[in-house]
Amino acid sequence: MNVLIVFAHPEQKSLSASLRDVAVRELEAVGHTVQVSDLYAMRWKSEIDRADFPSLAPDERLLPVAASKHAFDSDTLTADVKAEIEKLLWADTLILQFPLWWFTMPAILKGWVDRVFA
Repeated sequence: MNVLIVFAHPEQKSLSASLRDVAVRELEAVGHTVQVSDLYAMRWKSEIDRADFPSLAPDERLLPVAASKHAFDSDTLTADVKAEIEKLLWADTLILQFPLWWFTMPAILKGWVDRVFA
């Protein structure tokens, strides 16, 4: 099985990082292939904005859902988003590894979802 772990914690000595490392080690030990997208290490851009849609006309209103669909359909997504979508298409299983901050995921992970779930 191909497993994608999207990791969202800024501290490599955190419990979340330890859990990520255990997951990678155990999954690989039983024969699975694992890729990790470490969002903080990648310096992932969390906000969705016009820069994500280079084919959007300057005078056109930015509607993120519609712009994402159009960019996906026309193959004009940015390289960072395309790379993450390729990982998703490769994966049989997705693990989102993150701490709960204020009862939800960290903003960097929310931004990954906003930008990648095109």
